Amino acid sequence: MRIDIIDLRDFYVAPLGRVVARVVDRHLRILWPNLRGLDLVGLGYAAPLLEGYRSEAQRVINFMPAGQGVTRWPLDGRNVTALVDEASIPLPDASVDRLLLVHCLENSEAVRPLLREIWRILSPSGRMLIVTPNRRGLWARIDTTPFGHGRPFSRRQLTQLMRDAQFTPSQWAEALFMPPFGFQFMMSSWGAWENVGRRLWPGFSGLLLLEASKQIYALSGERKPLRGLRPVPVTSPAPNLAGRSYMSGRRSD
Repeated sequence: MRIDIIDLRDFYVAPLGRVVARVVDRHLRILWPNLRGLDLVGLGYAAPLLEGYRSEAQRVINFMPAGQGVTRWPLDGRNVTALVDEASIPLPDASVDRLLLVHCLENSEAVRPLLREIWRILSPSGRMLIVTPNRRGLWARIDTTPFGHGRPFSRRQLTQLMRDAQFTPSQWAEALFMPPFGFQFMMSSWGAWENVGRRLWPGFSGLLLLEASKQIYALSGERKPLRGLRPVPVTSPAPNLAGRSYMSGRRSD
């Protein structure tokens, strides 16, 4: 069952949620430093991370799955959020440059149809970035935050899932090494937790960030003729007179 939109909204307006958004945004900016002139779509609950791209990307759209619920975003401008069926996203084929999944993959009840739909709407040079709980991390084991709900993933599981859905993993990042508690001294030192965690226990981060691109194969049902070659007429071979005379019992003098 998906976590409700009210719980997601309340988490990200609380101090711990704001710290989580800052941590993930720092890693996101390393993976996607510049989206100027590109179309960006968020799927799940990506609004806290889309905010920084509003003045940079050409278009920013925020889609929320029907099972989760929807809330208006942004609050200070025209609404660009819509409630959608994750297996039938209302966008044309190959129309999205960047797609950001947050609180989406681990909560989806139809992962494969979701990935097929993402493959359809991504442009040939498009990129998808998944933010999902790490199966080995502490955040996936405690349900007081949204990351303790749904199905967490390991690196190996995500890699296999991408390959099965015709995506190629291109970049990885680990984030959220601080414990999932809202103590002030922990939240104020989140930068130190990130730096120390990446060096000492990189496999136990709270979140995994995976960027992937769609695999494209040049398949065609038509065969093109080879140029520069002309058909050569084939004639029947000359009759073997000697053979015919021998076989008929006549001598050939």
